[in-house]
Amino acid sequence: MTTPMRSFLAVLVTLGGLAAAPLAAQEVSNAPGGVLRALDKTSGQTTDFEMRAGQAFRMGSLQIVMKECRYPAGNPSGNAYAGLEISENGKEGVLFSGWMIASAPALSALEHQRYDVWVIRCTTS
Repeated sequence: MTTPMRSFLAVLVTLGGLAAAPLAAQEVSNAPGGVLRALDKTSGQTTDFEMRAGQAFRMGSLQIVMKECRYPAGNPSGNAYAGLEISENGKEGVLFSGWMIASAPALSALEHQRYDVWVIRCTTS
């Protein structure tokens, strides 16, 4: 397991997202996709959408790409986390690139004046 993944799992254990087993004993499974929720802070409207890994979704001026969705091995309804890349039409660069955690959305969040995006769960089919 890579060092960033070990650090990430250590954060999850600290937050109580996974059982308190030793890091070496904790395994994750990759899901084919996941469910995200977006909030338009101006209108108050929330939108849930399902994405496949590698797929892009447009929400207002945002483009959201899911790289991966992972969950604790053997527990698909457990704490999901997704690798996302979020950019905005008409603006250079990426607004967010990293992992979002379902149980701790504020830990690694999109900073945007109009939109919030967070992970709900991974999908297994």
